[in-house]
Parts: sequence; C-alpha cells; structure tokens
Amino acid sequence: MGMLEEQIAGRGIRDPRVLRAMAQIPRHLFVPRELADLAYEDGPLPIGFLQTISQPYIVAKMTELLALDPDAVVLEVGTGSGYQTAVLASIARHVYSVELIPELAERAQDVLRTLGIENVTVTVGDGALGDPAHAPYDGVIVTAAPRQVPPALFEQLAVGGRMVIPVGADVQVLMLYEKAPDGAVAGVPIFDVRFVPMRGAADAQ
Repeated sequence: MGMLEEQIAGRGIRDPRVLRAMAQIPRHLFVPRELADLAYEDGPLPIGFLQTISQPYIVAKMTELLALDPDAVVLEVGTGSGYQTAVLASIARHVYSVELIPELAERAQDVLRTLGIENVTVTVGDGALGDPAHAPYDGVIVTAAPRQVPPALFEQLAVGGRMVIPVGADVQVLMLYEKAPDGAVAGVPIFDVRFVPMRGAADAQ
C-alpha cells in the first residue's frame, strides 16, 4: 500500500507493531463517506464539528513514540474519528479514550464495534481532566493542542510512562514527556505540528 511504504515506513517508522496496525486498520471507515477516496492521502481530513483526523504519518509517529508494550494501558485524549484509538488498541492491552463531543464519541464507538475492537472504552468528557478512574496510565496520547499541558495528565501518567502531546497556540510543538521514578517529568520537543486547539478546561490555560 502506498500509504504504508511512502508515508509511514518511508519516513522512518520502524516499530513493526505500528506498521502492522497501519496496514491492517481500514482508515477509510473512519472518515466521512464522501471523503473515503482521500482517506489514505498524506494529510489530515475534516470529520465534522471543526475536528480532523490526523495524517497517517502523525498517527504512526505519535504511536511509536509511546513505546508501548502489549500489557500497556493507555489514555487517549480526543477520540475524534476513532482511528488513532484503533491503532493504539491493536498494540496495547486497553485504551481509555475521552471525547468532548458526544456525536464523535458515538460515531467512533460504532466504527470500533463494527471492526470488532473490544479493548477500548470511550467516554464523553473533558479530556483536559483525563480519566482518573483508571489511572495511572503507561501511555498518554493527546490529539488536540492545549496552550500548556493540563496538570491532571501529568498526575495520571505512571512512573516510567510516556506522554505524547502537541503544545502551543500560534506555534505548536509535539512534545514527548516521560515520568522518572521520583515523579519528575521531563520533556523533549519532537517537531512542529498543527492540531486543532484543545477545548474544555484547557481553554482557561
């Protein structure tokens, strides 16, 4: 498939689990029907409600950065189309995904159910608050950009866990954070990105 060879492996994604997930999950099912022909192109697509599905490379890169093991429990902030959710679910033991917009949450659940993906729990809520009921998380992935990282997400990250999140307003940077044994969190920038702004409690930051 051109998407896998040119956009994913061709840009340096090496994790075989990520490559396998990207090859197997039908991305066109997660986009509006009228855009299905564009689903595998190198770019984001609108999914309604001023939200987007990220370009395939970004989905792959963010997933690879988490360095998940098969027993990992992941928090996803921003279910959106559910495509990133499906990729994570093919690698981790369970994904808890929080979506602010009820219609998107319902649509994503329908597609995930159709594909038989059962190790995902989607809830409607403010992702800036995380999902404390199932914390701590081995990985946290955020698919909308806050101006600053919401403190709750750091708190819910397990020791040794990783968080991948776009941060910023006019200029956004994809950040990778890792929590040390003493609870300290250190971050490194990956590259500039463009995501939709995070809504909810993050608006006030």
